[in-house]
Amino acid sequence: MTDPKDTQNAAGGTDGAENTAEETAESQATLLATPADGVPDPITTPEELAEAVAKFAVGTGPVALDAERASGYRYSQRAYLVQMRREGAGTLLIDPIALPDLHELNEAICDAEWVLHAANQDLPCLAEIGLVPTRLFDTELAGRLLGDDRVALGTMVEQHLGIRLEKGHSAADWSQRPLPHEWLIYAALDVELLIQLRDVLAQQLADSGKEEWAEQEFETVRLAPPAAPKPERWRRTSGIHAVRTRRGLASVRAMWQARDDYARKRDIAPGRILPDSAIISAARSNATTEEALAALPIFGGPRQSRHLGIWLRALASAAALSDRDLPTMTATPDAVPPTSRWKERSPEAAERLARCRARIAELAEEYAVLGQNLLPSEVLRRLVWRLSEEKLVTAESTPSADTVAAILTELGARPWQIAMTTSALTEALAPPPETQTLTEAQTSPETPAPPPEVTEVPEPPAS
Repeated sequence: MTDPKDTQNAAGGTDGAENTAEETAESQATLLATPADGVPDPITTPEELAEAVAKFAVGTGPVALDAERASGYRYSQRAYLVQMRREGAGTLLIDPIALPDLHELNEAICDAEWVLHAANQDLPCLAEIGLVPTRLFDTELAGRLLGDDRVALGTMVEQHLGIRLEKGHSAADWSQRPLPHEWLIYAALDVELLIQLRDVLAQQLADSGKEEWAEQEFETVRLAPPAAPKPERWRRTSGIHAVRTRRGLASVRAMWQARDDYARKRDIAPGRILPDSAIISAARSNATTEEALAALPIFGGPRQSRHLGIWLRALASAAALSDRDLPTMTATPDAVPPTSRWKERSPEAAERLARCRARIAELAEEYAVLGQNLLPSEVLRRLVWRLSEEKLVTAESTPSADTVAAILTELGARPWQIAMTTSALTEALAPPPETQTLTEAQTSPETPAPPPEVTEVPEPPAS
């Protein structure tokens, strides 16, 4: 599984001239294949950690941090390597499997600003080992606020610093030991230039008047609570559309839960235990014995033969359910329907959403910020639906700016986002002029019809 921090966002095309410029810039970028100070060995003992704590305590300036997980290999999202760098202290690699409690290190650097790239991905696993920032700078988020639509770390380092990083191990299984030296080079490079990148981006934020925006966004990320688990996650099983009965869906649910329990206990990514395609195949079958289940694709393999009892018990539990306990064919609907159904459910709300989206896109272009960062699409969707459902906006009336701002606040928009978008959204929610004119004509008191136009008839000629 590719680390999102190394995945470029391909939004927004470029014309031929821009492509040529990018190719020229790439050819002129300096390749950095190894860290300037070399690659340190991972710290694995309390004595080594104490020495590192002392170095970082007397270091100066911000602290660059990163963490490597084993997504796609392990069930958990724990950190398997932590990288840090600070002026005067150099680069530090820590093995959090050998040293799972880094509270002492946290105390040594808690007063410093921490610099991370895509911080929301790493802060949860860092918190698990005692690393919690009091100040944060997120280089990926800063790039988005500056209008960059390609915010992978390597891309941003090349664009803003003119240096190309040697990359290539983002999808590795970082839980294995020992870690290959090539992987350690990659890990150290992730923090090698992070502080320099932060300085360039901070200056650009200041020059563009976006410092306050960034501070609010960084603080929101820093204080964000753990994400709540999504309901009915089993419905995201790939290929579930092929299961067309409630009993079949019950089988999918039971097998998904059995796989999830097994994966959690052994800290293995669920897809490595049993692929989604096997769950769907079993749910559509009438298998009631190990022999029948083993005859299905994948289940007959040597890796699955010892687990047949687990899957068979899951299928049996689904078969034993009463009709009232079977899952519905569709998920419990959200209070706000998907936008693809708005034209059917509420054409007026669909039109309002289209106008608001267009206005946000205009503002995003005007202020050189990505639209999703100016106002998240989910916030906009819920705003428009709520106003429409509660009749706070109709063909005859428009909500006040205070009402729009209050709802945006409830939906989690930041103060800078509210300040930048409220007026424009209030205007966009108003009925178009032609609708207002038509509505006024339909609702105005009936007036007498004008007298018919009299056509003057010439007198006949005198006899």
